[in-house]
Amino acid sequence: MQDTIVAGAYLCDEETVRVVCTEGPDRVKELIAFGASFDHGEDGKLHLAREGGHSHNRIVHAADMTGREIERALLKAIDDDPNIILFGHHFVVDLLTSQDDDEIYCHGVDALNTETQQVVCLMLFKASDLVVRFISKVTLLASGGAGHIYPTTTNPLVATGDGIAMAHRAQAVISNMEFVQFHPTALADEGLLIKPTKRRENAFLITEAVRGDGGILYNQSMQRFMPLYDERAELAPRDVVARSIDDQLKKRGEKYVLLDISHKPREQILSHFPNIAAECLRFGLDITRSPIPVVPAAHYMCGGVRAGLQGETNVKGLYVAGEVACTGLHGANRLASNSLLEALVFARRAVQPSIDHMACSTVDIPASTMWACPILPASLGSDVVEEITQKTKDTRTELQSIMWEYVGIVRSTSRLKTAEWKIGDLEFEWEEFLFRRGWKPTMVGLETCEMRNLFCCAKLVVSSALARQESRGLHFTEDFPYLEESKRKPTIIFPTSPKLTWSSQQVHKQPLC
Repeated sequence: MQDTIVAGAYLCDEETVRVVCTEGPDRVKELIAFGASFDHGEDGKLHLAREGGHSHNRIVHAADMTGREIERALLKAIDDDPNIILFGHHFVVDLLTSQDDDEIYCHGVDALNTETQQVVCLMLFKASDLVVRFISKVTLLASGGAGHIYPTTTNPLVATGDGIAMAHRAQAVISNMEFVQFHPTALADEGLLIKPTKRRENAFLITEAVRGDGGILYNQSMQRFMPLYDERAELAPRDVVARSIDDQLKKRGEKYVLLDISHKPREQILSHFPNIAAECLRFGLDITRSPIPVVPAAHYMCGGVRAGLQGETNVKGLYVAGEVACTGLHGANRLASNSLLEALVFARRAVQPSIDHMACSTVDIPASTMWACPILPASLGSDVVEEITQKTKDTRTELQSIMWEYVGIVRSTSRLKTAEWKIGDLEFEWEEFLFRRGWKPTMVGLETCEMRNLFCCAKLVVSSALARQESRGLHFTEDFPYLEESKRKPTIIFPTSPKLTWSSQQVHKQPLC
């Protein structure tokens, strides 16, 4: 608890931290029961690693591919369970909601099949050959973060803030979006002997455990610099390490720093970090002999849809778990490895309340035909659709550049305000382009839907950052460089009347019960 709260700059919700620290071990045991295979020491017990911000070795891991192993085990458990139906490659366009007095209710989702490019409104029956819609009393969002609001991120391509944005459009409360965690050590391709032939879809992560295992950070003159910034040196929390690297790069005019683990025994390096060693070797770098070029990259959203201790939101029937949620665990900066643990704990805690909500819900589910169905832009013609797709890709790149330039690791009020109007102008220009070419409010496409979600999340980050007039955790601003005890409270964005733009509205009309 103490390590989590310190790393979170004392903005963590203490009861949430207590819940995760208390229930976490049982969730890990459940994963093992599902078949997840974690590393063990010579004594036969689980091998516990140490990462930045931790005072003890306590990280259960599977070499340097823990997330992949958890995913493998869970996907197998899903395949083996006849009661679970998995709809792969489906992009959720929007939540289906209704309003009764002051309460908002969630009734399911509309989705787009990204393999067939058919609209699939997940429901109990087909509305047409192309459209199906699932109606549900309970919906749980586990859609990840929004790393792709930045040009370089460790997140997969699908991390475009979709869950946060659709929940915001559905009038859910959003919290702490200013706290974007930049992982200090993503592989810097510019520093490799053999350059990748094409740009990566996402940055390759050099795990925190490399520093936890004794890795040392140097600038390109092989001067160790972390002790100059923090007495914990390389084991300082991520926000401290990322800002220190950022400062070194700006002062020295360099593109990357170096992370060296080569002073450790070769066998230890290869057994602890086989995936990293193999990836670096592909580009001519032997990490057992040479340092690794690294640079910070967007990594994790500590903010998101505000959730209670059962994963519930202010929208009835809507639950959240994982990075899309803001449970209060992370505060102003996530402690290493607490993301996987939080996802496990809150996904489990949301189960019984979901069942109870279904059993006692007295709200009649509106007929599925009360919502307008999203449509594909096929009627516009292939040339126009191609134009829109290209414009959207260019707009995405421009938005990412604005976010990196003005809303990065170190911020200022003037830069944030510049970002605010630049993003507003860019969004207006993009929407105008679409509608001049015949785009309709109910039209959907993968790239355009992701773009509107990226715009939404970028604006939420900027708005939250402007609201916090202090430097705390991941949010560092030159105008208010110190932590203010009086401002030790979450940033909250309450539901407001939707603006009359396509990007900020649900695709379908919101019916009234």
